[in-house]
Amino acid sequence: MRCVLAAAALSGSAVAAPPSGGTLTWGVETEPTTFNPQLNGQAKAELILRASFESLLARKPDGSYVPWLASGYQVSADGLTYTFTLRDGVKFTDGTPFDAAAVVKNFVQVRDPSYCAGSSICGIATRLDDARAIDPHTVQLTLKEPYAPFLSFAAALKLISPAAYASAQLKSGGHDVAGTGPFILASYRRGQEADFVRNPDYRWAPATAGHQGPAYLDRVVYRFLPESSVRTGALLSGQVDVIEGVSGNDAGLLGKQPDLRYLHALNTGSPYSLYLNVTQPPTSDPQVRRALLQALDLDALVAAIYRGKRTRAWGITSPVDPLYDHSIEHSYGNNPALANRLLDEAGWSARDPAGYRTRDGRRLSIDVVQALATVRDQRDVLLQGLQAQARQRIGVELKIRYVDAGTYADVHNSGRFGAIPNSNTDTDGIDTENHYLPVDRGGVINYSRTADPRLSEWLLAAARTRDDAARGQLYSRLQHSVIVDEAYAIPLYQPEDQIVANTRVHGLSFRSFKQMPETPYDVWLDPH
Repeated sequence: MRCVLAAAALSGSAVAAPPSGGTLTWGVETEPTTFNPQLNGQAKAELILRASFESLLARKPDGSYVPWLASGYQVSADGLTYTFTLRDGVKFTDGTPFDAAAVVKNFVQVRDPSYCAGSSICGIATRLDDARAIDPHTVQLTLKEPYAPFLSFAAALKLISPAAYASAQLKSGGHDVAGTGPFILASYRRGQEADFVRNPDYRWAPATAGHQGPAYLDRVVYRFLPESSVRTGALLSGQVDVIEGVSGNDAGLLGKQPDLRYLHALNTGSPYSLYLNVTQPPTSDPQVRRALLQALDLDALVAAIYRGKRTRAWGITSPVDPLYDHSIEHSYGNNPALANRLLDEAGWSARDPAGYRTRDGRRLSIDVVQALATVRDQRDVLLQGLQAQARQRIGVELKIRYVDAGTYADVHNSGRFGAIPNSNTDTDGIDTENHYLPVDRGGVINYSRTADPRLSEWLLAAARTRDDAARGQLYSRLQHSVIVDEAYAIPLYQPEDQIVANTRVHGLSFRSFKQMPETPYDVWLDPH
């Protein structure tokens, strides 16, 4: 298959160009744990990192590919070889040329466990057998075996200057980790803000962008405001021009303000779900997992916490994903009578003075570990709601622990936990592989720790075919198995992004296909 991608011409009647200049101040919920985009595991931090870092291809709303740093690509008939033709005239902001050698360096590095261990890119990149520069503008990537999602991975990998791999800033990110993007990191103050300035040499926006040439804005300042009420107050008082991460409580208020504009869109990828560890009691017992799945009334809980501004989740991936099967909806849940019967049959029939179920004198307690780095969007409140429902409806104790990055990594690697809640924005089945392949075979965020051979068989078959209908059938079978049959995970709600901005801010949008906030490359400001 060959695809030569020509840059789309901008259409529309002749109008005056938007004014250049000015500073946009954006209040954001999440501070990056690293400014290296290849090691970042926070979906919300992509808003900031995409200002500086770019990929080979961009995607249209239907998932098809358009040019970015590559002008064309070719996939061999056997699905093993991917050849990318690179765009002329591109350079990293440290002055290093963007060429085939630079791209090859990136792909070689992201399959090196000493660099990327624990990240999702590391698992996928190990499928790469060889990366070579055919000439200065042609890169050839060869796989060990056919893998249908590889184009999604290769097209989306955020590329950094090859000089960065020798820098002391490599793991943390910083000035030495340069990209090709429309903005350059000028300064970073931990816990306060990140300041970006316009890249004056930028001339290679993708066809999905609204213009070509440098960004309109002189500067973008991202202020780290983790509390929703603080972000809302900063916007209403004029301290910031735009915010993201709008709580359900505030969405109604802000949406009615005449001088504000409210936008929102569902993300792709897996929903925020509670993954139940099948290797540790009590969640190693399928009756316990199924009881918890059936007991919860998530429709009521999500509606109450988010004031009707979020979407309850049902499956293993987002309802906007082409691989999603809607038939799973309303097939389980809100059935406490069934849940209590399952626990009685499993021997958890006694109760302690606090009302929790017990067996052989031990309380039915599940250790829920939540990483502090991904506590956002009132997820702490949602977990408290789950905790209350589990106690009131079936007498199960959910013990919620919020842990730092180091503790989280230790807990994850050891497998000594009851459940971990998580969401993911990867597409094309990569999110599902990350969660349901065995831990030692690519399941880098397999929090249920299942090694179910049926799942591996279905995922392997799906990865080997480029027939979308066949892949959809396999993922549908897997979805019903891991949720309804085995209760390896309990989907909670589908993450989405919200943006509220002063009406003097123009050009804000969501990235096509993934539907996350787009970089402010096309943003411009009304003159004061």
